[in-house]
Amino acid sequence: MTRILIIDDRADIRLSLTMLLNDNGYQTQEVGSLDGGKKELVCSEFSLVLLDMNYALDTTSGEEGLSFLSWMKSKDIVIPVIAMTAWSNVDLAVKAMRLGATDFIEKPWKNKRLLQIVNQQLAYQDLQSQNLKLKQQLKQMPKNEYVWQSDCMLQLMEEIKTVANTDVSILLTGDNGTGKSELANHIHQLSPRKEESLISVNMGSISESLFESEMFGHKKGAFTDAKNNRIGRFELAERGTLFLDEIANIPLSQQAKLLRVLETWEYEVLGSSQTCQTNIRIISATNGDFDKLIQQELFREDLYYRLNTIEFRVPSLKERHLDIIPLTKFFIKKFAHKYHRSELSLSSSAQKALVEYHWPGNIRELSHLIERAVLLAKGEQIELDDLHLSSKPDNQELPFMMLETAEIKLIKIALDKTEQNVPKAAELLGLTKSSLYRRIEKFGISI
Repeated sequence: MTRILIIDDRADIRLSLTMLLNDNGYQTQEVGSLDGGKKELVCSEFSLVLLDMNYALDTTSGEEGLSFLSWMKSKDIVIPVIAMTAWSNVDLAVKAMRLGATDFIEKPWKNKRLLQIVNQQLAYQDLQSQNLKLKQQLKQMPKNEYVWQSDCMLQLMEEIKTVANTDVSILLTGDNGTGKSELANHIHQLSPRKEESLISVNMGSISESLFESEMFGHKKGAFTDAKNNRIGRFELAERGTLFLDEIANIPLSQQAKLLRVLETWEYEVLGSSQTCQTNIRIISATNGDFDKLIQQELFREDLYYRLNTIEFRVPSLKERHLDIIPLTKFFIKKFAHKYHRSELSLSSSAQKALVEYHWPGNIRELSHLIERAVLLAKGEQIELDDLHLSSKPDNQELPFMMLETAEIKLIKIALDKTEQNVPKAAELLGLTKSSLYRRIEKFGISI
């Protein structure tokens, strides 16, 4: 159960807070002095402190409360502290925040407001704790990165290295499956923000009606289905990196809202009038044609220039000819370890076919193909038959037909190639998952 320490020199205040918090499922410990609070914090564990700022020595300045916050800071006691005072004093609130208080409330308080602040602080503390655990796990994971062989990738990695340690906005362009997400993570790991979070969001999967809620968060009651507070992606990425994948798919009606944040670094949580400041680095990715989108007035030119201070095109797998076999062997080793198989070799006929294949799905397709081959390989070597490569290139000449018929045929080819996996088929076709589902329903295609 969550334990809350109440520090206040008035017994009636302590009793009221104890009854309120206990009735709402919290366990409390109360003390009537700052010295008593120090003893409790040294000897016991608490999730949150409710701290009165004024005591008998001085009932208005809050100096005793500030001294207590300084003591907590000197002892490296890092837990949320909600400062309380009967005297409305903006200057005191600012001083308390600078010394580590996480929120401020005036007496007499409103029960609903106080509980809301307590819930918010505990939820944020829990999120911080989870992030710390994830960071520790990531640090313990062995680094197993592939080293590129092709000149085009070596040049790209060098260019990325020169700007990764800045806060400049980066736009990654290139075909689906070329590894833009992995490059975004690589940039983050090379940056001064690497100890903070990298938050990824697929802009193509956010509906227009939920855009503000997903990106900026919302307060409980902000709209009909807002039954709880929600933290937006900008807040989750605070002091870290926000990766906006499929950025070309953001609805035109929402582009102005994103532009405003990138221009001012300010935003409002949905349902709140308070303006929030954000400190993040933006990395975006797309396979869209911005010149065409801007010309068709489907994408704002000013937003485009905000996103691509530096633009890097990620080469297709066919352009990384020297990497096809080494990358294949890298994936074989990776998936053999994952599925507890002895390391597999690759036959010469399989290698020849992999080099000659046209790779419409790029690295993502190669990864999926090798994962399946590792799982299904019968012997100690992956043979050509284990790869299930298409015998015909995607650019084969099609007979003349109605556009709708051609679309149906391409959808069926993509579904067959991905074993009826709609998300993977959508990637091969350059569509979002929802777009492909709509076409499947429209044409009555069975899956």
